[in-house]
Amino acid sequence: MNDLDRSAVTLTGVSKRFGAAAPVVLDGVDLRIADGEFLCLLGASGCGKSTILNLIAGLEQPTAGEIAVPSGAVAMMFQDAALLPWLTARRNVQLALELAGTPREQRSARTDELLELVSLSHAADRRPHELSGGMRQRVALARALAQDRHVLLMDEPFAAVDAITRDLLHVELERIWRQTGRTVVFVTHNIREALRLGQRIVLLSSRPGRVAAEWDVPAAVRSGTDPVEAARLDDEITRRLREELIRNAA
Repeated sequence: MNDLDRSAVTLTGVSKRFGAAAPVVLDGVDLRIADGEFLCLLGASGCGKSTILNLIAGLEQPTAGEIAVPSGAVAMMFQDAALLPWLTARRNVQLALELAGTPREQRSARTDELLELVSLSHAADRRPHELSGGMRQRVALARALAQDRHVLLMDEPFAAVDAITRDLLHVELERIWRQTGRTVVFVTHNIREALRLGQRIVLLSSRPGRVAAEWDVPAAVRSGTDPVEAARLDDEITRRLREELIRNAA
């Protein structure tokens, strides 16, 4: 069976509201994420993208519906790297390994492997204030990978870095995804970022969040070798996103 025939995460009729009198955040979301897939969740601010990640991670419980995720299969990475400032890059990653239960005798070698994977071996002994924003995010990625979970949830992890650094991080993330075989669910509000990374893009409607549309992204679009199709998809997704924004404002 091909990996894309197996589900890593399945949401069935998932709804969420925070309190009986609060507005509905998500309404009847059906979403299947295949094993090994790189899925981008796209939508306007407040549409429920981050809520979906929190539900998959088990940080929140759905008001209705079901979520199927293998037990202990999820790691999460946020926009803020949130590294411990008094620890070096190496120690931040080692701490994650310790918390994940990695035996002491394996931690040093595994830390070196993870820092090499994110191209930070040269900065292992630097503290967070000595690292650029992009480097801090790569340490955060290594820390998330240290948990050795099959599903990696990423909540706008590159939103706070400059455009050039973001492009470099896209290349690194794609390489790591291919090398590790992780299932990635990546939240963004940036269409071009979604087209650069996602095998599939799911657009959420605004308030309440529902699956409004989805697109399969050809490999040639992600690699930049088919700019014509990339421009067509960009225009189509932009139009649908604009429709959702107008509908929400009405």
